[in-house]
Amino acid sequence: MEKIIFFNNKGGVGKTTLVYHFTYMMAELGYRCLAVDLDPQANLSSMFLTEEQLERIYGKEKDRETLISGIKPLDRGIGDIAEVKIHKIGTNIGLLAGDLDLSLFEDKLSANWSKCIDGDEAAFRIVSAFHRIIQSASERFGADYCIIDVGPNFGAINRATLISADYVVVPMAADLFSLQGLKNLGTRFKIWKKEWADRLARSCVPDLSLPKSEIKPLGYVVMQHGIKEKRPVLSYLKWANRIPSYFKKYVLDKPEEAVTKVENDINCLALLKHYHSLIPMAMEVRKPIFLLKPADGAIGAHFQAVQRAYEDFKLLSQKIVGKIHEV
Repeated sequence: MEKIIFFNNKGGVGKTTLVYHFTYMMAELGYRCLAVDLDPQANLSSMFLTEEQLERIYGKEKDRETLISGIKPLDRGIGDIAEVKIHKIGTNIGLLAGDLDLSLFEDKLSANWSKCIDGDEAAFRIVSAFHRIIQSASERFGADYCIIDVGPNFGAINRATLISADYVVVPMAADLFSLQGLKNLGTRFKIWKKEWADRLARSCVPDLSLPKSEIKPLGYVVMQHGIKEKRPVLSYLKWANRIPSYFKKYVLDKPEEAVTKVENDINCLALLKHYHSLIPMAMEVRKPIFLLKPADGAIGAHFQAVQRAYEDFKLLSQKIVGKIHEV
């Protein structure tokens, strides 16, 4: 089972929508996928679940069938992690649902990150909680891939999740702030990996499953590809063609080379378009845009756009799988 996290500390780039569509396409290709919603906003869960399911799960004050149930014993100091319900989304997709209350666990994660330096067993159990919950659920579901969505920040939840992932994909827009975000991203990755390696060496709990923090960047996906009359707009190109050198220098920590156009960069996994007209239609019937049918309203030019979207996401998914096999 491979764990892939989609992460960018800059919000508003369409990350959760990308995770949703990527998970569905991987399932289309025959892989069993466990989607994990570790963004306290729970937007991924709201995309996967029906209104009735959302009301049934989140309408409860207690005992919600979300990730919060897995950490509650730890949070209360009365035990270790608990089993989290896997919500079945079709044949090949399972979901660990997010929860707004996950944000309340942030302070405890932060405090225990420091305590790990002293070899504190309880601290290691808390910091590794999400890693172990995901591992257990993946084994129960028989997942080929675990696909993780997190919020756009450098908080303790994301740190605990990132050190447990195998691979990271960076969704981004072609703008100044996304480029600045890449600098912060690469720096933070290196710091967290170094800090966790130091803590891991101090652990004195040999039977506890702890993450190895061997996360590898697979590449980036440029969202909201700027196209006008079949040509990239100039403002898009201005920033997009700076991405390859920034990604290589700040995320991969490799020397910069001659400027490479974004469409020729081996680290660019995909350039995805807006698909403006398909999004409302897909949201109405609660399915990914590439699975829309004429019965859903996708006719004429819309249906052609659906077919293009299918090929776009299929190529992206195959490229990510290929990159994992290369590593």
